[in-house]
Amino acid sequence: SNRHHAESDATELVQSANRRLARTLVGLVLVLNSYLVDWIFDQGWVVSKSSALLGAMLLGYPLLRASVDGVRRGEFGINELVSFAFLASFATADYRTAGLVAFFMLVGEIVETRTAAGARASIESLVRLTPTRARRLVESGADESVSVSELKVGDRIRVLPGDLIPADGVVVSGEGSVNQASITGESLPADKNPGDEVYAGSENLNGRLEVQVSRTGSDTTLGRVRDLILAAEQTKLPIMRLIDQYV
Repeated sequence: SNRHHAESDATELVQSANRRLARTLVGLVLVLNSYLVDWIFDQGWVVSKSSALLGAMLLGYPLLRASVDGVRRGEFGINELVSFAFLASFATADYRTAGLVAFFMLVGEIVETRTAAGARASIESLVRLTPTRARRLVESGADESVSVSELKVGDRIRVLPGDLIPADGVVVSGEGSVNQASITGESLPADKNPGDEVYAGSENLNGRLEVQVSRTGSDTTLGRVRDLILAAEQTKLPIMRLIDQYV
């Protein structure tokens, strides 16, 4: 279910960004057409004004809607400030300026949306690497199937050929080859012997390994990669800072 949720979130974000981009480009073309009409025709001010008006309305609507939603939630930020600038330009019939102000704001939001979609797609790929069950060893030497969330530091787990390793740990017995390219970037499988470290999300290709758990959940290398991706999603790109300054 987590995998399906991540996939649908990333797809929905991309589709939403594409729709907004198409609408934004149409609005920009109408505003630029206003300049073009003025440049070509001396008496084309009616067509020029109409084109700029339609472009400004198309570009300003999503901005104003987002601002109204923000005010209803008790928020006041850059959307609301830009909306004031848009309305001021619109009230003085300066539709070109209104359209351009809204355009730059919308471009910033679209860039952020696409960045978030990329981050969620990366998280989706990590979800595929995260097993949900583990074989925890009991005192008799047999193993019991438990949820990965139940694993604790110090537990011993058995990893069979073809299994994804559910937690970071150290091999205590057994030998095998592990594909850990998703964690370390190594192109070839790494041979694992007693005393070697293994990482959650890597795949045991052959051999039976017994591993003592050293890190679980978000403390694993895989969990930290996920946290870094989430942190990157919240970080403004340089182009976003420039757009904010312009706005």
